[in-house]
Amino acid sequence: MSQTGLEVFDETVQTTNIWLKELGEELGPDHQRCYHALRAVLHTLRDRLTVDQAAHLGAQLPMLVRGIYYEGWHPAATPRTARSLDEFLQHVSEELRNIRPIGSDDAARAVFRVLNEHLTQGEIAKVRQAMPQEVRDLWPNPPSA
Repeated sequence: MSQTGLEVFDETVQTTNIWLKELGEELGPDHQRCYHALRAVLHTLRDRLTVDQAAHLGAQLPMLVRGIYYEGWHPAATPRTARSLDEFLQHVSEELRNIRPIGSDDAARAVFRVLNEHLTQGEIAKVRQAMPQEVRDLWPNPPSA
């Protein structure tokens, strides 16, 4: 039986919960913490992509995650010029400041792993290529074909 009365909503809630559970395998089972990690890393990633790149990535996200991704976005302010690993992780940390401590590098690695598992490898390759090498190094290797 449908929880919301709309199958598309039920599916996106279920998919988002799967993503949060997968994040929890690395970050711990607290879904609230996993949500904040997902949000922080997606926002940091989005803000370092061109508007076109950000839109292409957003199009592959589940509907609910896509809403989280676009929340508060100001396309005219992107891409941010800060491109180093330290600056990337600092931005993630800023978005995680109001939760129980979590390492920004741990959050980034976990979110990148989930994206790697659920998005097309072509899209992942484009996003990775847009990042500086030291940020790319946080990303797991693509799954074997």
